[in-house]
Amino acid sequence: MFFEKPAPRPRQLPIVSMIDILFIVLIFFIVSSEFKTKRPVVQIQLPTSREVPAKLVSDERSVLAVTADGVVRLDELTIPDISLLGAYLQAFAKENPTRKLELEADKGVSLEQLFEVRDALTKAGLDIKDVPVRTEIPDGSEE
Repeated sequence: MFFEKPAPRPRQLPIVSMIDILFIVLIFFIVSSEFKTKRPVVQIQLPTSREVPAKLVSDERSVLAVTADGVVRLDELTIPDISLLGAYLQAFAKENPTRKLELEADKGVSLEQLFEVRDALTKAGLDIKDVPVRTEIPDGSEE
């Protein structure tokens, strides 16, 4: 009895299942990635620091910016009066208990305004030592 051998079929890779896996991985990366949000830019000329050692801050912080003309911004929110800053900071600390702040103060900010900001930070229960002041280092990089 003679049995006929079936003709050998060419080997193929299952591309359809690979495409499915590729789309699943793509969806995973899209869902798990964090997109940076654009912040409004406040024109601030930072003071120069020569004696303070520079350290890189790797965690994301909210910015408390004070301009020379007295405008105070907390991230994208403009605070209408510096006397209301304490209430805004208390609400911010309640909504974002783990978020840290960073102070950006213009060169032209008066000492009185800086003390009002410091008093507002204390009133809100935030530790002043945990709020670094951003400065410009002479070689052009920033702290």
